[in-house]
Amino acid sequence: MNEMNTELAEFVAASAGTLGVPGVAVGVTVGGREDFACHGVTSVVNPLPVDRDTMFVVGSVSKTYTATALLRLVAEGRVELDAPVRRYVPEFAPADAATDEITVLRLLNHTAGLEWKLGVDTGEGDDALARHAVKLAEARLIAEPGGRASYSQAGFNLAGRVVENVTGSTFERAVASLLFEPLDLTHSCYSVDDVMTRRFAVGHNVDSDGVLAVARQWKDNRANNPGGGVATSVRDLLRWARFHLGDGRTEAGERILPAELLHRMREQTVELRGSTLGDAFGICWFLREVNGVATIGHGGSGNGQFADLLIVPERDFAVAVTSNAGPGAGLAFNRTVVKWVLEHYLGVVERDPEPLPYDAARAGEIVGHYENEMMRLTLDTDGARSTIECAIKPEIRAAAVTDLPPDLPPATLGLLAGDADEYIVTEGGLQGQRGFFTRDDSAAVTGIDLAGRLFARVR
Repeated sequence: MNEMNTELAEFVAASAGTLGVPGVAVGVTVGGREDFACHGVTSVVNPLPVDRDTMFVVGSVSKTYTATALLRLVAEGRVELDAPVRRYVPEFAPADAATDEITVLRLLNHTAGLEWKLGVDTGEGDDALARHAVKLAEARLIAEPGGRASYSQAGFNLAGRVVENVTGSTFERAVASLLFEPLDLTHSCYSVDDVMTRRFAVGHNVDSDGVLAVARQWKDNRANNPGGGVATSVRDLLRWARFHLGDGRTEAGERILPAELLHRMREQTVELRGSTLGDAFGICWFLREVNGVATIGHGGSGNGQFADLLIVPERDFAVAVTSNAGPGAGLAFNRTVVKWVLEHYLGVVERDPEPLPYDAARAGEIVGHYENEMMRLTLDTDGARSTIECAIKPEIRAAAVTDLPPDLPPATLGLLAGDADEYIVTEGGLQGQRGFFTRDDSAAVTGIDLAGRLFARVR
């Protein structure tokens, strides 16, 4: 083990212990060298040591696979990025006149105007994505297609249906054929049946007594596979990163994507405002400049599991982090490790902006309830600070047949300098998250963006 790998392992173990994360796996690739640091156990109930092949649910990092699979179909001339989605998914037939403006590309850069996520379960059969597309066609648009970016799990699930209809295969089988098999991603899959014969991590959330307990829903339903269903290992995540650092060839030398199309995924398609996640979207990737260095990346969350993949193309570098505890621990661990790795491997230092002192008048403007299809944000003030509370809507939680992640208690929110109505959360499970408020023509606050998602003000 080289000296840097030793330092990494020590930092990872110390951070996991301090934050109370049961199991973590971290991988770094730089200039062709790989370093790994794994610590802890897969489960507090049935513990096995976490290693570089332990499989974690990586949530929205899955979107990078869906987008890349679609680009393989683009390269083969079977899909056009600027074509209306319903050319490939005729069952997606909204009554809205803007239907033809919902293009494949707008699914992949979150500008299709679609809701974040549908609160429906369309089953585990091979028709799950087809049924999801029909349900999505019935949902209201939250913005004019092409008008703005708003992160959409539902949109990526619709992109998965494009893959199914074009290939004539199930989405999972198509991605295995297009990506997992040629790239030798032997510890990457969607099916629980495929995972359960390997070593895998389970999620953990804090229970009512403040104790970490195993999350009983291991991953989301099948219709959410394109947007968040990949289970993979940190070793496979680094192999995936090396493919995106390369020229579209596999490690065996087989070209599966033209280099210019692969690298097009890193080019800005739409600017993002006030987001921790990035300054812009490429094709799926969040594009973010950190201390003057251009990065591409994506994070993901499952039920009590978190994953981050950050790539720095100009430095031939990537870091992958997986952890199996809820937001207060897992999210904080991932963020801490990514920042440490950037600083110690590349000399790149990331700092959060400082919020302004509390302003009672501005705090009063933002007090209220904000919602999307699944979640509710409550913004309040006690006269000395502003707070933000994040919760699953009561009716969604009541209708759920499996465990859902816990709600996040109120945490301090600080407004940032300038006239862009931006903010940063300064404590709790959302610490470091940034976003902004939107206003109508009368300057009244009508919405809030958090983690790239639009929440409309309801009162």
